[in-house]
Amino acid sequence: MDKEEILSKIKSYGKEFELGEYTLLKKPHLLTVGDHCRIADYCRISCEANIGDYVEIAPYTSIAGGGGKHSFTMKGFSSLSSGVKIWLSSNDYVNELVTHAVPTVREIMGDVVMEKYTGIGANSVVMPNNHIPEGVTIGALSFVPENYPFEEWTVYAGTPIKPIKKRDKEKVLKPLYDLGILKK
Repeated sequence: MDKEEILSKIKSYGKEFELGEYTLLKKPHLLTVGDHCRIADYCRISCEANIGDYVEIAPYTSIAGGGGKHSFTMKGFSSLSSGVKIWLSSNDYVNELVTHAVPTVREIMGDVVMEKYTGIGANSVVMPNNHIPEGVTIGALSFVPENYPFEEWTVYAGTPIKPIKKRDKEKVLKPLYDLGILKK
């Protein structure tokens, strides 16, 4: 499929949307993308996804799972670094068989929401049922367990993650005020 054909299948997208030539959109009719966004080459999105304005999704990112019952939301001014894995469903790896071949195996399932000004570092994994509040960043190579209790404007890292330090909201948002993108 050429790029124009793929774009025609996307539910909606805004101005200045860049889609990598080698990106795989398994369900493009469930994808909405805002203005000034880039989804790089070699990304795979196979679920309902709602992407806000000024978002970047770096190469080799995967957003998957949920069986059509759950969605991924990424609000404005946020990013996913290369190799991030976002899961809307997963085996539980403790209380169940680790296979999808047995129909009685239950999975962990749920939405993943990233509020504005959030970012996830390279090769991190985010499990289902997570609401990442405004201003949160997650360091590279981190693991985010199901239902993690985040606090706004905090840096997290580790396997599993833990809080590292607070972010300076005013300093982070200053360039957006200076450019006139945000108003005080």
